[in-house]
Amino acid sequence: MEAVFRALADPTRRRLLDELFAADGQPLGQLARRFDMSRVAVAKHLALLEAAGLVVARRRGREKLHYLNPVPIRQVYDRWVSKYTGTWAGGLVDLKHDLEAQMEKVFEIYIRTTPERLWQAIVDPQVRARYQFGIRVEGEIAPGSAFRMVHSGAPGPLGEGVNLEVDAPRRLVQSMHALWNEDVEREGTSRVTWEIEAIGDSCRLTVTHDQLADGANSQLYGGWPMILSGLKTWLETGEELTTPGSLMYGGAQ
Repeated sequence: MEAVFRALADPTRRRLLDELFAADGQPLGQLARRFDMSRVAVAKHLALLEAAGLVVARRRGREKLHYLNPVPIRQVYDRWVSKYTGTWAGGLVDLKHDLEAQMEKVFEIYIRTTPERLWQAIVDPQVRARYQFGIRVEGEIAPGSAFRMVHSGAPGPLGEGVNLEVDAPRRLVQSMHALWNEDVEREGTSRVTWEIEAIGDSCRLTVTHDQLADGANSQLYGGWPMILSGLKTWLETGEELTTPGSLMYGGAQ
């Protein structure tokens, strides 16, 4: 959290985050044009934001695209704000942005665990319910197999999809069609990719939610910071993290 606070202390870096919030997935040149400083200076600010985990960079051909990663900000909120201001203050994080075609959201978090334990926490329905608002993801984990998202308090499935790639304990790619209300159901099918990389005694987990329609409903991706924070808490402490999402949709596991 200290690195996050240091990164946010600079007004230029806060403005860079605002620019990525407004239009995610921008290259350095596009960002630098909005600042009265050199590309090198902007690149240094971006490097500090990457080091703090607030920005995730991905290569796309010859370009290096930068994405806002709201997970650390969600963790700061959970640690320093929510317990003082009330559990309903946060709501869902709205990460809406406007790209030319489809939207892509990238989330990154570091968890002190092994790849095997992290993989098991992602694919085990009972464990998944502990940090995903009581929702179980049921179905065989095999390429081409179908799964359903269910909750004991819901009259029917909350979502469905297909396991497109299964490479335990490194990579899981799934299609997802949300069904919890008519608005998200109309959005159609998107894709979620879980990538696990061992870093010393910890793991870097990157979740990419893409193939989202331009201007997609933020309900589809706004819960990821809470889900990933809950996953980290569960694996590192064995306890469940209280979030607005878990209070609204949690309960019976």
